[in-house]
Amino acid sequence: MKKTLMILTAAVLALCLCGTAAAEGTVYRIGICQLVQHVALDAATQGFQDALTEKLGDAVTFDVQNASGDSNTCSTIVNGFVSDNVNLIMANATPALQAAFAATGDIPILGTSVTDYATALDISDWTGATGINVSGTSDLAPLDQQAAMLRELFPDAVKVGILYCSAEPNSKYQADVIKGYLEALGCECTDYTFADSNDVASVAQNACDGSDVIYIPTDNTAASCTEAIRNVVEPAKVPVIAGEEGICKGCGVATLSISYYDLGYATGLMAYEILAEGADVSAMEVRFAPNVTKEYNAELCAALEIAVPEGYAAIE
Repeated sequence: MKKTLMILTAAVLALCLCGTAAAEGTVYRIGICQLVQHVALDAATQGFQDALTEKLGDAVTFDVQNASGDSNTCSTIVNGFVSDNVNLIMANATPALQAAFAATGDIPILGTSVTDYATALDISDWTGATGINVSGTSDLAPLDQQAAMLRELFPDAVKVGILYCSAEPNSKYQADVIKGYLEALGCECTDYTFADSNDVASVAQNACDGSDVIYIPTDNTAASCTEAIRNVVEPAKVPVIAGEEGICKGCGVATLSISYYDLGYATGLMAYEILAEGADVSAMEVRFAPNVTKEYNAELCAALEIAVPEGYAAIE
């Protein structure tokens, strides 16, 4: 009897050890779909990878793919991730998130660089968590503070042009919200929308012709076309307030910005909670950047002879 008990005990111990070894040997496979290559999204992807690598070391691998600004390509990429049965999908920007959500209801999806999840996922009764296999981080800096910053820098401005891509629903959301804040501050707001990168310059020219100041939200198409926008706004001497640092560095004079690297890093920590700690993605509330910073583009401010008050940091 004792011998039998010893044999059973040894067998159970062996099984436990084998289970532990299997758990320790797990390698998580992450599919990353990034809408387009530009500074902000690149930083978010890097932050995400760094967070998970610091937490999991060699126990995580990444398949990073870029859709070059094409929503249809996002769908192709994420469908490939689903076929490969990855452990988690990270969707960088709204069209990538929408494509991932359309592709799977089972694999956990984390978004980043997404402004408003209720708008992106068409959720009417928003509570902070989606209730589905999606969560993530939002890149929304407080729009009331952005409006106040515009008024602080340009107290005499009346006509504000809001320039964004009509194909990006989160850009329209930001435009609609900030318009209310700006109108409360005495501004007259007009939307100037472009369909894609092909008509950015012509629409930017129209915005310059009808505006004292232009506001550009966190818009991915605009972020990838800042040189074209600057080539229009600088000769016209119309300043741009931007929704994020990358756009401001390219064509703006000031921004109330977040760190996209930190945002991606926070998303990576969420992924760790899901993969290694068993967190339920459907119950995880969308998280926001912990800090915002007033920043200015020293070169463009000098070119437009704009005096920046104290409390702004120069973009490096």
